[in-house]
Amino acid sequence: MGWSMLIRLGCVVLASALLLSCGRGTSTDVAATVNGRPITYADLDRMFKTRMVAGAENASDDQVQIQRLDVLRTMIDNEIMLQRAEKMGLMATDSELESKLTEIKSPYTKEEFDRQLKSRNVTLEEFRAQLRRDLSLQKLINKDITSKINITDADVSNFYAANKKSFDFPEPRLHLAQIVVTSTGDSAVRNLKNDKAQNDEQAKRKIASIEAHLKQGEDFASLAQNYSEDQNTAPSGGDLGALGESAFENNPDLKKLVLGMNAGEISPILHNQDGYRILKMISKEPAGQHELSDPRVQQQIREILLNRKDQLLKFAYSEVARNEAKVVNNLAKKVADSMGKSGK
Repeated sequence: MGWSMLIRLGCVVLASALLLSCGRGTSTDVAATVNGRPITYADLDRMFKTRMVAGAENASDDQVQIQRLDVLRTMIDNEIMLQRAEKMGLMATDSELESKLTEIKSPYTKEEFDRQLKSRNVTLEEFRAQLRRDLSLQKLINKDITSKINITDADVSNFYAANKKSFDFPEPRLHLAQIVVTSTGDSAVRNLKNDKAQNDEQAKRKIASIEAHLKQGEDFASLAQNYSEDQNTAPSGGDLGALGESAFENNPDLKKLVLGMNAGEISPILHNQDGYRILKMISKEPAGQHELSDPRVQQQIREILLNRKDQLLKFAYSEVARNEAKVVNNLAKKVADSMGKSGK
């Protein structure tokens, strides 16, 4: 993993500052509480500036409030999950933290790493705190979600029997996945981290960071789920499904690119009118009926079923955690109250 771990942490609260400020805010300073633990307006403003440093300056007051509420929702969700990790004794240890930090810093000189921190307005201590949170949350997910997913041979056989026709290919097929970053800052975009580029400059930085993370071996599907801005494919890890070669006839350059890619290969950054994307060639399949005995068919089915169960469990787990938490969103109440008064 490389520097772009920072984008994985883009939606994670600056933990050390939060924990230090927990006992200091008055009621008017608190944007929200999670099980009595405050998230102050100072915490919110800090995260808002980190997330919206480019693009928010020209937004209307209403747009800014929407963005602030969106950022606060992410902070609340992360705080809920962090408290679960704390309760279960899953906080990352000092040795785990130092090992991961060394891994992240390894491709860079000290000067390069310091420049990366400075460009994102993050101190080393804030980054360490962010990293500890992220590692802790990953341990929670691994224990309560990933470890409970089991795809049996019967699951694979049943899926094949129900979808046999879909494995009969009239032409060679290319199974692709994508990570999309748009330049428009569409407020409707949703991914696991609620992370959105607000303009072309942010989009360039974001896609470059994702590319760097991929080059360090980060899982493509996880990055797509966390950061891709295509609502149709992000939930399934960017999976575009298997496309016939004819699907690329109207774009000769793209067709040449994908036909030249090998299974497992990741494309360079591709620029289009909406922003940027990176493709991954999952597999190439010849025409004709593919039987269940084909290891590629079995692998494809297992990946489909694994992604389905992973997304289902993550969504359900997150909803249950939120239902069990006592959340007070003072900012949302303040906005709602102000709108009610203005309508009188």
